Amino acid sequence: MSEKDNFGSGFILGTIIGGVVGGIIGTVIANKNNDKKNNWDDEMNVKNPKYSTFDDDQMEETRMSLEEKINQLNHAIDEVKVSLIRNAEKGIIE
Repeated sequence: MSEKDNFGSGFILGTIIGGVVGGIIGTVIANKNNDKKNNWDDEMNVKNPKYSTFDDDQMEETRMSLEEKINQLNHAIDEVKVSLIRNAEKGIIE
């Protein structure tokens, strides 16, 4: 009977200690990752200043360019879809 009592208290103690140790390790790893991310962000701003200093005109020009490319892709997709539907109606594709 005493083994069962020791198991229960040992299990609870192990759970508590494991939670504390896991929490400490998780916090340390998260802080290291955050420091690396901050260093990487600073490094990117130094290496690529164009990404950190976009003005409104450049942003608008880029947005318009992307919209044009998206429209071209949508048009190509529509053409392929129409072609597939026509071929399916003719019985070429089953």
